[in-house]
Amino acid sequence: MSVTGKNPIVTMPMIALRGTVAFPKLPFHFEAGRKLTVNAVNTAINGEQYIFLAAQKDIRTEDPNEDEIYDIGVVAKISQILKVSQNNIKVLCECLYKAKRVSCTNNGKYWVCKTILLEDTKTRQSLNYKEALARKIRAEFDRYISLLPMPISDEIALNVAASDDLAHLSNYVAANIPAPIDDKQYVLEQTNPVSRAKILLKLLEKECQLLKIDNLITENVKHQMDENQREYYLREQIKAINNELYGEEIGEDEEYFEKIANLSASNEVKQKLNHELNKLIKMPQGSQEATVVRNYLDICLNLPWNETTDAKININASSKILNRDFYGMEKVKERILEMLSVCTLAPQSAGQIICLVGPPGVGKTSIGKTIAECMGRKFARVSLGGISDEADIRGHRRTYIGAMPGKIISAISSTKTSNPLILLDEIDKLGKDYKGDPAAALLEVLDGEQNHSFVDHYIDMPYDLSKALFLTTANTVDTIPPALLDRLELIELTSYTREEKFNIAKRHLLKKQIEKHGLNKDICKIKDSALYDIIDYYTREAGVRNLDRTIGKVCRKCAKLIVEKSSDCVKVDSQILIKMLGAHKYRPEMINSDNEVGIINGLAWTSVGGEIMQIEATAVPGTGKLVLTGSLGDVMQESAKAAVTYVRSRCDKFGINSDFYKEKDIHIHATEAAIPKDGPSAGITMTTALVSALTNRPIKRDIAMTGEITIRGRVLAIGGLKEKSIAAYRGGVKKVIIPFDNLPDLENIDPVVKNAIEFIPVKSEDEVIEHALV
Repeated sequence: MSVTGKNPIVTMPMIALRGTVAFPKLPFHFEAGRKLTVNAVNTAINGEQYIFLAAQKDIRTEDPNEDEIYDIGVVAKISQILKVSQNNIKVLCECLYKAKRVSCTNNGKYWVCKTILLEDTKTRQSLNYKEALARKIRAEFDRYISLLPMPISDEIALNVAASDDLAHLSNYVAANIPAPIDDKQYVLEQTNPVSRAKILLKLLEKECQLLKIDNLITENVKHQMDENQREYYLREQIKAINNELYGEEIGEDEEYFEKIANLSASNEVKQKLNHELNKLIKMPQGSQEATVVRNYLDICLNLPWNETTDAKININASSKILNRDFYGMEKVKERILEMLSVCTLAPQSAGQIICLVGPPGVGKTSIGKTIAECMGRKFARVSLGGISDEADIRGHRRTYIGAMPGKIISAISSTKTSNPLILLDEIDKLGKDYKGDPAAALLEVLDGEQNHSFVDHYIDMPYDLSKALFLTTANTVDTIPPALLDRLELIELTSYTREEKFNIAKRHLLKKQIEKHGLNKDICKIKDSALYDIIDYYTREAGVRNLDRTIGKVCRKCAKLIVEKSSDCVKVDSQILIKMLGAHKYRPEMINSDNEVGIINGLAWTSVGGEIMQIEATAVPGTGKLVLTGSLGDVMQESAKAAVTYVRSRCDKFGINSDFYKEKDIHIHATEAAIPKDGPSAGITMTTALVSALTNRPIKRDIAMTGEITIRGRVLAIGGLKEKSIAAYRGGVKKVIIPFDNLPDLENIDPVVKNAIEFIPVKSEDEVIEHALV
């Protein structure tokens, strides 16, 4: 140790203390294991045995730099060292005085620093004030000792009680309490004894408060452990009693308790299940009530209360999956990608419930499965067709024999996750009877603001359905109650065009059926012409379900020929197709070959797509009867009467005898009379046919029309324009007259259809007559 000048600056090795603070005029010991620390101790032992001890700021730092070590520490003299292990030594030293580090360097082996003495400043407070502070510290220290879970050594307590010097007392107490390092360092750095004492009092008060909280937590934990221990002993006694009564050990109770404890559910759910389990334990073994409770526990424990799958959405990959599984339907795909994008940006948002509306066989259920694949969620399908009991949705109460949860909770349980995609199929076919209205029960399920606490009657506890994504399907929205329809966002899936059916068959159906029937493309080849013939002559539908069955029938015929060894490779063309499937079942919907009087092409919407419905009108001498045939409904009959009234009001313009309604019988007939027809959209069709029959002017063969008519001749909007336009395209129509108010619907028309057909918007029947009659 070297000393220079009046104000001595002392040079000596320095050690960075980790996790502790040394105080002056007190013995101190520490273990040295780091290389720099061991070298510094050895250097001090070989020299004058003086060393500077300063605490490092972060105990996690293995090799602190100069800035990570406090400037103020103590100068100590090493008294003894003891080798604990090969790399560790224990050092005992006597702390002499407080010092401040002036400079510090690392010579590669240990830290060398220059220090300057820090003496306590004189205080203006009286001796009585200092004595009062000392008494306060001793009293607070006694309170601290009383709160400690383990007793402190008698030596420390006696030293605190016997100490009269306020500065020494503060250092001693601070050194012997397990306070944080930065708090102890702050006490050490105070040069005013009174300030040091006041800071120590605050520190002691803080430690006492922490000990109180810690003791309270410990007491609660101990109480809980005692309760668990008590329950354990009671369960063991019950097991012993059951063993004596029934001659065997009943181990299911422990298994149930363990399952409930490990359940990822709220405390309220666990309390409810524990209550039911305690009831089960008290019941006689084999009783009917015990079976009911046991089934209830099994169902509740199998529910994924807070378990979710990690759903990751990749929009680009989702787009490829949709294009892989579905041909066409660009707007539907776009809407699905928008929904997936929203789910990516706001996973917790309660999105709109989507309802896929369209005719049978267009792929509504398949879209639900594909969306689940795109979102990385598990998929469950719930069929609602024919359900008329509310309990099928909400579950049965446990008081009933054979009670079980509703279909929603059962779907959640089957997927083993709280965030599946659940498809509610055929929501438009829900029934209603004296057992309740299942559609009303679905109102809560499909409401994102309410379904976070859905209560199934069987479970009888709130279950969070807000994480699940619901999709619904329907063939029509007419039978869906308005309150339920209000919760749904409709996406329409319309019927397929001839070209779309061909591509779907070529890309998907043909490959699937060939593999299903044990064939391959080398031994079974179905030409494109044969596929077109199947679509045109053997199936008539909006979707592709019958097309799929018919292709399967052709594959079975091919398999039979191959097995009989009559052919090694079957090539199916139009001629062979007739031999396999028989004569054509349907004739193509084609328009008339010539312009004719009183015969016009109407367009109708059906559940399987659009159809061309020809309307015929004729006027014969009679007494003014109006005859309507072709299974026309009330609305169509009213449209026919409105047509007669309109024609009577325009007799002068059309050159018709104003007494025709007295002198002639008018007969209006719709073809395919066995099929019931109704709706207002045939109004302008019947009116035009009637004008043609009365004026003997032919109607253009390549024109079709749809629209509602009033008695003043106004043309009103209709629905189903997309399906009707597809039917017109399929039948060879070149022009379609539509109501002017339906112009916005042209955006939804297939581009192929729009390019092939000229759409003529009209506002009045006069315009229709002008365009339609030759």
